[in-house]
Amino acid sequence: MERKAPGTPLDRWIAGKVHGGRGAPSFVSREDLDRYHLERLREAVDYARDRSPYYARRLNGFSGGGLDSFADVAALPFTTERDIKDSPLSFLCVSQDEIARVVTLNTSGTTGPSKRLFFTAGDLELTIDFFHHGMSTLVSPGQRVLILLPGEKRDSVGDLLKRGLARMNVEGVVHGPVRDVDRALSDIVKFDIDCLVGIPTQVLWMVRHGGRGIPAGRIGSVLLSTDYVPKAIVDEIGRVWGCPVFSHYGTTETGLGFAVECAALSGHHIREADFYVEIVDPVTGLSCPDGQEGEIVFTTLTRKGMPLVRYRTGDISRFMIEPCPCGTALKRLGRVSGRFEGRVPVGRNHVLTIPDLDEALFPVPGLINYSVELVRDDDKDRLVLHLYTGKADDGDLANTAHKAAMTVPAVREAVMEGSLEVPQPNFTSTNPFTTGVGKRRLVVRTTA
Repeated sequence: MERKAPGTPLDRWIAGKVHGGRGAPSFVSREDLDRYHLERLREAVDYARDRSPYYARRLNGFSGGGLDSFADVAALPFTTERDIKDSPLSFLCVSQDEIARVVTLNTSGTTGPSKRLFFTAGDLELTIDFFHHGMSTLVSPGQRVLILLPGEKRDSVGDLLKRGLARMNVEGVVHGPVRDVDRALSDIVKFDIDCLVGIPTQVLWMVRHGGRGIPAGRIGSVLLSTDYVPKAIVDEIGRVWGCPVFSHYGTTETGLGFAVECAALSGHHIREADFYVEIVDPVTGLSCPDGQEGEIVFTTLTRKGMPLVRYRTGDISRFMIEPCPCGTALKRLGRVSGRFEGRVPVGRNHVLTIPDLDEALFPVPGLINYSVELVRDDDKDRLVLHLYTGKADDGDLANTAHKAAMTVPAVREAVMEGSLEVPQPNFTSTNPFTTGVGKRRLVVRTTA
């Protein structure tokens, strides 16, 4: 049966920006958005080329006036993570005195310079405004949200979210990432919390550690963000707490806010007034047809401090072609299925990803988190699982997890052909903790 849901609040918000504010209609058509995107892309290209030393070089010979269609946009050069790491200051379009927030990302597992992103106060305001309108699907005035994300520093993601919630008379309680699960659970009762926003594996930790003590219906909604959101975790939280579980996709490069589900829970509606988004083949760079998976690429339309033109995120998703039950014309991203560079070859022409393992392992009762290594050997590769339950070792759980891992097609087929072995999982006493900035990944190690 088709889910019925009210229209996304992003409709009215984006319509106001596209149509010029006061007196604007409460919805926006696809034609309106396409026209708006071309106009803003012309402005964004000229702005970046004229003000940024990096884009003065990269966009030399390109003019916004030459963008007559989206096919012309596809001719513009890509921007990559490496470009930002090599020369972050060359991206700036304003003086450093106008920068209100600098975010430095030390990507786990890599070497070389860190990635630095710069935001003006106006850029941060765009994110606060998005949080305000996007969260209005989950909460109502007078309610409270427990924010399980970094929020102690001014302009951190938790702080921006708290400020966005305040605009709709909702109190944001910044707890921070879950390090003490008992304290996080007690804060639900202490602050009379209606909604949680947190990292998927950490909210699962709360649910499976002591979350059954929170009566079904006590929590009105949950929003999962910052790391990939496994369907298995969404299903478990919804089953135990009896509430809708939403997901959000965003990165530091997008200014933290980017795309969020509406009440239909049927894909992530994109913040289209501020971004033009493409899905491209990660190998060829050519545009993918709607519905086909590829790499998410975006261009900022309204950012002033450090605009990005055709930035390759490395994340894999698709534009959903089925109409959303909420009736919006906004484009939707499907579930992000990992990073292109996170696709690890195993055996003979098989590919394994963390999302593949997530969907197989997280339904295992009692499992809270895990880490995984693929150990390369001359004779045969080994897939080594380290399970975290927060309790004593459990042989039955290890057996169940082993069987679950074997249901992943790439694992099963590589084992059957004799190129991979999966030993019995072991247990770790340390939760493979992440704040969400460093995504969980499949570690590849070669024996000496």
